[in-house]
Amino acid sequence: MDSRLPVFQILGLKPGEAHVIRNAGGLATEDALRSLAVSQQIGTHDVAVIHHTHCGVRTMSDEELEQLGATRDVEENVRITLRRIRETLPRTGTLRGFVYEVRSGHLREIAAG
Repeated sequence: MDSRLPVFQILGLKPGEAHVIRNAGGLATEDALRSLAVSQQIGTHDVAVIHHTHCGVRTMSDEELEQLGATRDVEENVRITLRRIRETLPRTGTLRGFVYEVRSGHLREIAAG
């Protein structure tokens, strides 16, 4: 959802080379999973989950985060999202998770764990 993430630029892609599904917190919500399932049915293979630092979702209370199935730890949220995707959708390609460092513009991979 956050416009600070230049998705195509950080992945070295051109418009049209990927489907981008954005939502608040980057969570694997029912709607996001549905959109991902459709994307996979029409031909995408690989999935990259990208969360970012300085996310507004972190301003929510612990109770609100828990209701969303999220935490204050951005790396753990990536792992939670990867787990939900892995448990919900069959994939034909790779599933990788990343954290985008808003201040530096650096993208770092997170082990699925």
